Amino acid sequence: MELLFDLTVPLLIAFVAVCGMARRVDVYAALMQGAGEGLGVLLKIVPALIGLLTAVYMLRASGALELAAHALGPLLLRLGIPPETVGLLLVRPVSGSAALGVGAELISTYGPDSEIGRTAAVMLGSTETTFYTIAVYFGAAGIAKTRYAVPAALCADLAGFMAAAFAVRLLF
Repeated sequence: MELLFDLTVPLLIAFVAVCGMARRVDVYAALMQGAGEGLGVLLKIVPALIGLLTAVYMLRASGALELAAHALGPLLLRLGIPPETVGLLLVRPVSGSAALGVGAELISTYGPDSEIGRTAAVMLGSTETTFYTIAVYFGAAGIAKTRYAVPAALCADLAGFMAAAFAVRLLF
């Protein structure tokens, strides 16, 4: 069974190549065309990604996340969210890698079996990097005005954070 898992990707690539040849498609030319289109999309979204990552690192370095944690703590307690996770709540919609770093820090500080550690882990799995996703998809599609997409996505993130905290309290 383990051999089957090890061979899944090579077998899938071979299957696609054989199907392409059976349909008399120049598989190599199609691969090169797809790679070229992928690079074009990459060139469209890189500026937005660079700006996004720069903003995240500036927020962390400036101490703004710590100030927000102190300001939002009482509100988060009313929503049932541990105030220690405020850094994760603020960073997760912006950057997945920064959120993973914050989540790992919370888990190492409070422990993986603590309420805060479990809540952080569930929050990481139940929410999306909203601004990254919007930058990538809207940038690739050439959409400049996001209209209601950002507020709706942020409301969904808040619902995900609240549901994650509730699920951890309910199940553990």
